Amino acid sequence: MTHQIELSGVNKYYGAYHALRDIDLKIRKGSFVALVGPSGCGKSTLLRSLAGLESISTGDLLIAGERMNGVPPRKRDLAMVFQSYALYPHMTVEENLTYSLRIRGVKKAEAKKAAEDVAATTGLSNLLHRYPRELSGGQRQRVAMSRAIIRHPKAFLFDEPLSNLDAALRVHMRKEIRSLHDRLGATSVYVTHDQIEAMTMADHVVVMRQGVIEQQGAPLELYDRPVNKFVAGFIGSPAMNFIPATVGADGRSLLLDLGSPQSIRLERPAPSNLQLVVGLRPEHLRLVPEAHAQIRLPVGVVESTGSMTYITSASTPEINVVVADRQTLRAGETMSLSFDPAHLHLFDRDSERRVEAFA
Repeated sequence: MTHQIELSGVNKYYGAYHALRDIDLKIRKGSFVALVGPSGCGKSTLLRSLAGLESISTGDLLIAGERMNGVPPRKRDLAMVFQSYALYPHMTVEENLTYSLRIRGVKKAEAKKAAEDVAATTGLSNLLHRYPRELSGGQRQRVAMSRAIIRHPKAFLFDEPLSNLDAALRVHMRKEIRSLHDRLGATSVYVTHDQIEAMTMADHVVVMRQGVIEQQGAPLELYDRPVNKFVAGFIGSPAMNFIPATVGADGRSLLLDLGSPQSIRLERPAPSNLQLVVGLRPEHLRLVPEAHAQIRLPVGVVESTGSMTYITSASTPEINVVVADRQTLRAGETMSLSFDPAHLHLFDRDSERRVEAFA
């Protein structure tokens, strides 16, 4: 397997602040990798360190097998696409696209042909003579991507490129970016705080918190088997429900603390009195007749989008339920819920690490 980018034991300090902590990451050539996590988790610092805009304090960075520690950005052969587009307002689209080629001494006719070829790929052929002020947000983003593509870099680095766009355009543009990635056979590293973008676009997702990689892997691997409560709560939308729970004295039941204890049966014995947090995704809870209920909860809020119904309980903690049809439930009524034991996630209450299921 060929790795286009490798980070080994990478740390980054800003004075006493430890921004990146022992980062080990291998990015396969041709893959699409998303870096996700809350604000301040280190994902943008990691991307800027790849680009050479930040120097790493310790560890090694290799690009296409060559050590890049201390190598200036212009010699790394990486292309970065920013949130702000960073287009030259006084230049036409064609001039923006060819700028990097012209300063490298590429002949005018050759640069023009390269711009036309890239514009045909990205749908900008009719816009080459316009200025950035005459373009929509989505068109400007395509120009920014085209300017990166024209250089044929070793990898593309995307720094939250869609965060300035409206919701509908974001959905459209993430499909465009992924389609371009596939057509070009590119290696892409994409920073976003939006885990839906990461799940739908990436082959490999890296979840970060406080400068540490908490978990990395295929999107559905993170969804199905989160290593800790943090990853479980970050991956998936709506977010996973968390319920404090204790294994019963007989080791065969799990007492859920939902304002009043509710007991569910365990299929395999567990250490008695073990303190846990149970995770249940909203889409894995089913509304059932009362006789088949595993959990009964008062209804708080019911919201319908037509195709989906979102229900929030009036319990403590609140439990969110998503069902793929319309419901007649009203606030104050009781809903009866069931779930497949295979969808139960268990976390140690103190360490928040995953516990293999007994249910």
